[in-house]
Amino acid sequence: MKVDVLDIKGQKLREVELPAKVFEAPVNVDLMHQAYTRQMANARLGTHDTKVRSEVSGGGKKPWKQKGTGRARQGSTRAAQWVGGGRIHTPHPRSYEQRMPKKMRLAALRSALSAKAAEAGIVVVDDFNLEEPRTRLMAEALTNLVGASTALVLMPAKDESYATIMRSADNLNGTKVMLASYLNVRDVLGFDKVVLPLKAIDVLNTHLG
Repeated sequence: MKVDVLDIKGQKLREVELPAKVFEAPVNVDLMHQAYTRQMANARLGTHDTKVRSEVSGGGKKPWKQKGTGRARQGSTRAAQWVGGGRIHTPHPRSYEQRMPKKMRLAALRSALSAKAAEAGIVVVDDFNLEEPRTRLMAEALTNLVGASTALVLMPAKDESYATIMRSADNLNGTKVMLASYLNVRDVLGFDKVVLPLKAIDVLNTHLG
């Protein structure tokens, strides 16, 4: 698949061939859904907790004697039917972790990138760099490249350019900057456009190809 290579002003410089193994892979919707669900589940903390009757305070004394009062028998005011009593069948700390083989995760990522490429969602830039960390400069560059669309910017390495781009995008809604090696299905599907410097394509090809 050939796509245009743009400069930071949005002007076409030349064309480049995207790696077919990464950007023209079969689109497996079920696999992408499984990878997305796994990622969302693994992000849950699972720290929710409620108290059962053995954990709430009070209730040591039997409310009234067993027989002769005409009322239902009760052993403790901390039982679930009492106000302030313990709870039953309510959440307790647990792990929501889901496992998925690495080959399946990589295949899901290739599928997501291929789907994005098929709908012209991949924007290739010759070199994505700014003179200084300024939100205004970043906003202008993204407007030139993707217009009003939301954008995921993938940087090839954690260097000075990466730090500059990160700081410049901090205050921009609908924009996220991350390393290409950290790419995941949730972020690919969550943005309209994926902005790729040429060096980031090499990183993706090494990681996914």
